[in-house]
Amino acid sequence: MRIVVCIKQVPDAKDVRLDPETNTLSREGVKSVINPYDRHAMEEAVRLKEQYGGTVTAISMGPPQAKAILAEAISCGVDEALLVSDRAFAGADTLATTYTLAQAIKKTGAVDLVLCGKQATDGDTAQVGPGLAARLDIPYVTCVKKINGLEDQVLRVERMMDDGHDELEIDMPALLTVVKEINVPRFPSIRGLRKAKEIEIPSYTAADIDADPDQLGLGGSPTWVVKVFPPVPKGERTMLEGSLDEVAEKLTEILSDSAYGA
Repeated sequence: MRIVVCIKQVPDAKDVRLDPETNTLSREGVKSVINPYDRHAMEEAVRLKEQYGGTVTAISMGPPQAKAILAEAISCGVDEALLVSDRAFAGADTLATTYTLAQAIKKTGAVDLVLCGKQATDGDTAQVGPGLAARLDIPYVTCVKKINGLEDQVLRVERMMDDGHDELEIDMPALLTVVKEINVPRFPSIRGLRKAKEIEIPSYTAADIDADPDQLGLGGSPTWVVKVFPPVPKGERTMLEGSLDEVAEKLTEILSDSAYGA
């Protein structure tokens, strides 16, 4: 079984800043990490390989420094990694991103399963997984919290829902996006760290993946960020002081008045 896991380099959530001029995330001077949801996708890919056999390839689209997260993926059990990097990819929205990733995956050969995190912490759209499945013309399930088994190229999965979960079967090749409840990611092993230090991570350009220039980067992105701003505080604030009992009594009065429109 050949598994591809898509991982993204994102700014550390503790240090996110916006560029007021471009309305995009400012990455300069900000620590970059593997998107947290992608860690769970990576872990699940390695677990499936360990249980059913096969190989796991990690693919990331980003600048040259994204090789750091691919090396980390190798250290955690991924067999091989590929960086898709070209200035032509800059400014890509989810439509252009899924096109680029799909071209890269097709270039690497036939795939049985593609795993992605539910969403990225920098964009929070949750569109890349489903969009990539559409580009690859394969079925998909989102928000997978458990893989119950694989038999005759059919995966049995549990999909998280607001009121519980769905139990589904999906024919492979397929794509799954996973939530954090699916597993606990492992730490790098000593053997993995050695392999990550020695392995050569190839990099594909737009030409290498036979990409249509009109579908790449900012030019191939119909989504435009017009304005980014923090929420404007609304309403009045009331600071309650006193003992716990006094504050509780005052709060009860305020809530009662509010409930009856007083």
